[in-house]
Amino acid sequence: SYTGECRSRNIITAADISEMLLALKTAPWVAVRCDDGMETVVFLCGDAQTAFILRRDTTEDYGGALAQVFGPDIKKAGHDIKDLQRRLLDMGIASDGWIFDTALAAYLLSPTDSSYNLRRLSEAYGGFSLQAGEDEDGQLSLLDGAQELARLLSEAAAVSILKEKLEPKLTELGMDKLFSGIELPLCRVLAEMEHTGFCIDKKALRDFGDMLSVKITGLEKSIFELAGEPFNINSPKQLGAILFEKLMLPAPKKTKTGYSTNIEVLEYLHGKHPIIGLLMEYRELSKLKSTYADGLMKVISADGRIHTNFQMTVTATGRLSSTEPNLQNIPIRKEVGSELRRMFIAGGGNVLVDADYSQIELRLLAHIADDKVMQSAFLHGEDIHSVTASQVFGIPPEDVTPTMRSRAKAVNFGIVYGISAFSLSQDIGVTTAEAKLYIDSYFAKYHGVRAYMKDVVEKAKKDGYVTTLFGRRRYLPELRSSNYNI
Repeated sequence: SYTGECRSRNIITAADISEMLLALKTAPWVAVRCDDGMETVVFLCGDAQTAFILRRDTTEDYGGALAQVFGPDIKKAGHDIKDLQRRLLDMGIASDGWIFDTALAAYLLSPTDSSYNLRRLSEAYGGFSLQAGEDEDGQLSLLDGAQELARLLSEAAAVSILKEKLEPKLTELGMDKLFSGIELPLCRVLAEMEHTGFCIDKKALRDFGDMLSVKITGLEKSIFELAGEPFNINSPKQLGAILFEKLMLPAPKKTKTGYSTNIEVLEYLHGKHPIIGLLMEYRELSKLKSTYADGLMKVISADGRIHTNFQMTVTATGRLSSTEPNLQNIPIRKEVGSELRRMFIAGGGNVLVDADYSQIELRLLAHIADDKVMQSAFLHGEDIHSVTASQVFGIPPEDVTPTMRSRAKAVNFGIVYGISAFSLSQDIGVTTAEAKLYIDSYFAKYHGVRAYMKDVVEKAKKDGYVTTLFGRRRYLPELRSSNYNI
């Protein structure tokens, strides 16, 4: 356990606050930790010698004191600072002056780890363990005041030590600019987005759920009529008996638990009996109702908005994920599902703006691969899919037919994601040999793309990782596996 000693001081009066601010402003930087309810906040000077303690129940003008410490003049380091910034915004305090986040730094250094909690990072990078106030499973137990303060002081010290350990590693791996220029500023943006929330039309959502209920009830009735009896549609065992024993539809191989009735099985059976289409629609509408119509209704806050959580350290590739609820997968492909999007509205006096890059993946590919042919098409405002069709089929652009353009579009986007000739043939309805010819013709014309795709794989195998334009690393140890499938 961390056993470093430091002077700690409870901040109570306005005079105490003034002295604290002077000390914190002259410190090189300050490590910050607080409890979940923001009842106690600890500020540990970067030299780990002096700690200041603010408590909601004893510090004069607690909120005002916090607002000053979290201002831009005091350089601060923390752990999961986006969540802290969100809690401060909920208290009406905008925070600034952040120079380090130990969780984000550890994530950039090793983006496939399962966890970036402070205890694990302390053991992995600091060589010490945080044990105060934890039970046998490593979960924080209910602490009395003294134990809670000891925990916060220990965690602040851990942040201090980890900053010194992790910061040079980021520089060594060329990710210091990514960290300070993108990741840290993004924390504030996401905290504000979470705090603001997304306005939702509660009445429209309730009406949508009622409409789904009526449709689901109607589908149930029709399914029971076709089955010749009522049964639990959501029971794979009962549904399997109806489909494969009573209606004698071609059954997949039976497992120990019975027949599979998953979506792949239903898609295989589609067209073989009218009950299948009804079952697929029943499942789709049931999921819409439970996950979205009912699920979203439960998480609308008193302000009429939904406040999601944006996770910055979950995906291996650096993209965000949204949880509680997930607002990144609101349906759009089918008409009924896309109706849900109408429930998300702008607040009074505002409008929603939808902005999108045209063919962003291909523009990135043209830039990264430095492919002159593709770059020329974009720079001259040409239709990239028609240009590709012209290149692949060896004809002038004016002779490209809609079918040729459609196939070229599938090739363009497929190539970006390493599509195989077989998969392309399935997508555009041609033979595998013909699809292979399209791909070969594509690479024969786009030399830069061909060289890039070859070189990046070789480099990844050699280095064990690939990097983005900003230096983010994606480690790929699977490339060195002796198992070809992996």
